[in-house]
Amino acid sequence: MHLCRSAAALAVLAASTWVHAGTVTVLTSFPKELTTAYQKAFEAKNPGIKVEILNKNTVAGIAYVRELPAGQRPDIMWASAPDAFEVLARNKLLQPAPDTKNPAAPPKIGNYPLNDPNGLYYGQALAGYGIMWNTRYLSANKLPAPKEWKDLTKPEYFGHVAISSPARSGTTQLTVETILQGEGWDKGWTQLLEMMGNAAAVTDRSFAVPDGVNNGQYGVGIVIDFFGLAGKYSGFPVDFVYPSMTSVVPANIALIAGGKNPDEAKKFMAFSMSTEGQQLLFDPKISRLPILPYSQLKAPAGYPDPQEVAKRAKVQFDANLSEARYQVVTSLFDQMVTFRLKELQGATKAIQDAEKALKAKPNARGSDLVKQARALAYTPLVGAENVKNEQFLELFRKSRRDVEVSKQLSGQEQLWANKARENYARAQQLATEARGLAK
Repeated sequence: MHLCRSAAALAVLAASTWVHAGTVTVLTSFPKELTTAYQKAFEAKNPGIKVEILNKNTVAGIAYVRELPAGQRPDIMWASAPDAFEVLARNKLLQPAPDTKNPAAPPKIGNYPLNDPNGLYYGQALAGYGIMWNTRYLSANKLPAPKEWKDLTKPEYFGHVAISSPARSGTTQLTVETILQGEGWDKGWTQLLEMMGNAAAVTDRSFAVPDGVNNGQYGVGIVIDFFGLAGKYSGFPVDFVYPSMTSVVPANIALIAGGKNPDEAKKFMAFSMSTEGQQLLFDPKISRLPILPYSQLKAPAGYPDPQEVAKRAKVQFDANLSEARYQVVTSLFDQMVTFRLKELQGATKAIQDAEKALKAKPNARGSDLVKQARALAYTPLVGAENVKNEQFLELFRKSRRDVEVSKQLSGQEQLWANKARENYARAQQLATEARGLAK
């Protein structure tokens, strides 16, 4: 009887081990439309291997990998943000998989390396950043289609723009960072704050922005390109544009050190970069830019060519700079925009109303007050010199689990929050006073 039980237990154990050995766990921030397509295609080509998708936003994904011991980690990291892979690499949580690369892929996109120079992660797709809009919404509201970031600072877009929080979306963080790198820290923040003053919403997830634009909840969305292209090629009344101040960077895939099934994981990675895997990117629900030249693929008519987009782009994205100040940028955005959106909207509307009134009836004192209001509302609370201070940056890189660190960070963020609230209230007051002088 005992022998039968033992045999049965061993059989169950063997079966579970076989299932475990044939499962690749992919940690990703990508939408299910993309991951499901790759999951089904890979499993059909490799019947003995199952793919498990573990969906987390980029920040949560990094934390998840860091917290798990070797042997219990997911097998693959697959995401858009190069910063995430830099963090994992620095913490020795990635391992090389050079045999998964497709030799037909070019070494660079524009001047940006396709793959990590240290061989720890690889470009699987390409991404740029831009603006999507609902054509019916804009027509109904008599709004022109935006072409550049600065267009979204114009008064006519007040209440029509949506963005996700960069602290919760790796793709939005890259968009914000692209603007900051292209315009410079101070000028970039001024432009961002003017744009955000027109925002109708700051969402918790990236997907909420394109979904809202697709269904007409928002007129305009600040998004990574595949959100806009997917909406367009799936038949929604939307369009998308790359501003001149954009960049094209790889969306990466990497083998996690201490994963359960590295051999099967490598097969999935290789498939994602193969001609067959790259062709999947043109699926209307996915609509991403491939790494392979179009000469090797069947691209839809009029589909953006990433090499051409990269040639026109004015930003040569610096991933190291982005990674170095990541925490400061996301935290500052939250304290000045995400958590203070209502106050920023109020200040922006007051400034816009005052400027309109003063244009009709000029007043020198009123113009001076508006200038002061603008400085209060649209100047970042951290200057360019501060963000170059390594000691200051290092504080934000430390773990919040440390009680003292958490206390310091919370104190700093509270100071920002209070100052932002104070500045927006004063800006609104000055702008309202200025409008009263236009008589």
